[in-house]
Amino acid sequence: MKIKSLQLKNFKRFTDLTIRDIPETAKLVLLIGSNGSGKSSVFDAFERISTLALAFGTANYINQNEYYSKKSINNYKIVLQTFDNILFKNDEAFNYLPENNRFEKSFFGRTSFRQIPRLSRTGLGNKNFNIEKNSDRPISFIDRDERFENDLEHIFGKLLEEFFISDDSKSKIKSNVVFPINEAFERIFGEKNGSKLELQRIIPPLEGNTAQIIFLKGESEFHYNQLSAGEKEVFNILINLVARKEYYSDTVFFFDEIDLHLNTKLQYDLLKELTENWIPDNCQFWTASHSLGFIQYAKESEGAVIFDFDDYDFDYPKILTPEPKDNPEIYDIAIDKDFLSKLFVGFDIYFVENTDQLYYSLSNLPKKLFVPEKGRNAVYHKVKSGEYNGIIDRDYLSDDDITEISKYYPNLKILDYYSIENYLYHPDNIEEYNNRKNLPFDKEFYKAEIKKAKDQVIQELTIKIATIRNSYPFFDDPKFDTKENFNQRRFKNKEENFTNTALVVGYLNSNDFPTFYKSFSIKDHGTHLSERNHPPSELAQTTWFRKQIESIVK
Repeated sequence: MKIKSLQLKNFKRFTDLTIRDIPETAKLVLLIGSNGSGKSSVFDAFERISTLALAFGTANYINQNEYYSKKSINNYKIVLQTFDNILFKNDEAFNYLPENNRFEKSFFGRTSFRQIPRLSRTGLGNKNFNIEKNSDRPISFIDRDERFENDLEHIFGKLLEEFFISDDSKSKIKSNVVFPINEAFERIFGEKNGSKLELQRIIPPLEGNTAQIIFLKGESEFHYNQLSAGEKEVFNILINLVARKEYYSDTVFFFDEIDLHLNTKLQYDLLKELTENWIPDNCQFWTASHSLGFIQYAKESEGAVIFDFDDYDFDYPKILTPEPKDNPEIYDIAIDKDFLSKLFVGFDIYFVENTDQLYYSLSNLPKKLFVPEKGRNAVYHKVKSGEYNGIIDRDYLSDDDITEISKYYPNLKILDYYSIENYLYHPDNIEEYNNRKNLPFDKEFYKAEIKKAKDQVIQELTIKIATIRNSYPFFDDPKFDTKENFNQRRFKNKEENFTNTALVVGYLNSNDFPTFYKSFSIKDHGTHLSERNHPPSELAQTTWFRKQIESIVK
């Protein structure tokens, strides 16, 4: 099941909140916002729907819990629409087949209070829960989630059952529990001995002893109780999904603050692992966070949407729609606007495109910090706010374009060449690198081969340039002519853009190497040349490369 829209009226802190425009392709829905902004209240609504569905047709159905009502008035309203046209309204009859009781298993949530520091159960046979009906779930999202050891007991029961009824029980045990968890551990924690975590064996609690869940780290064995809080957090979630996956196949999963106790990289890797490998494709995964790793994954994933709950007065009606992925403000909840400058006092901070950050950093310029952003548009919007520096590729900008853009945005630095790869594989840089390595190099032959590669694709490039330039954000940006003239205009009108497109085409048609090379993508063409086998990380550490980057950021 996937949610299309949700409305909450007089529910907890919301007077009238609508979350809408969730695309059907969205598998991950990330709610971001500071503490107390209302993220967990959305999950309370999901939990309430489950409770009402379970109570359908009973006297409990009409019981309105004051906990959910704003100002303790029992008139809250929940309206939920799914993509398969199933509607839920708590103030009217359910608009789905009662005998199917659609919403009974359509939601599965975990509260943020679920950490079990040590195993305590010393035997099997706890009959106080029904795992199929999820009867051990917390009453609300402010209560502690005690399901971890119940999950373990369910798994122990399955292991014993398989052991006695299957001739191949050992391999089933491993394939159903151990292997999936260890594969997830490898993707989340890594493969190196220093960080690698591997589940070795699971022994049920017997004869008054707690369960023996043993892990391997490096060459040493560790009991569950000895794991770090972050490792327990990950294992807790995976065990929960292993234990209950057979009961939830068309479900909205909602887990609150699963980023607790994890550093930024582990946050990113955990959310990626759960979304891509543990949540079924026909399901939705909702989670709430203000962590950088979660925001970064959701920003990069095509199957994710982000809703920002920060800085809104929910005493008034509010409609939330997905945040644009290139909006730099979504990071502000994780990293305050002033945080980087305070943390790196005396540093000049530059936002750069994607993985280019590695090469800028390898130039080892003093007091310069390079921070990755997702592409040119994201860097541009970051700089446009007036608080940051940025570096973008030249791409198909003309000299006149660069002059005008630099006039309006002096903090936005534009490369002299098409992309960072044009610097890395520049003849002068290759010459220095080969001299250091005592490798032969015919500079003029290399330049001639690049020209030949350019000439082979010049017609194709000429056709595409105008269309590509129209996607640049500068050309849709209203600006003032001067401080004195407040007649608003587009940064480039169609006639000016056409003229400058012709300039770029002229550069590429030139036989002069410095002229065409600045607009020719060496990143995409000439890849057959032997010089392209040089490691780019080493090419980024030459004196020539360092001087070029230094001149850009001055």
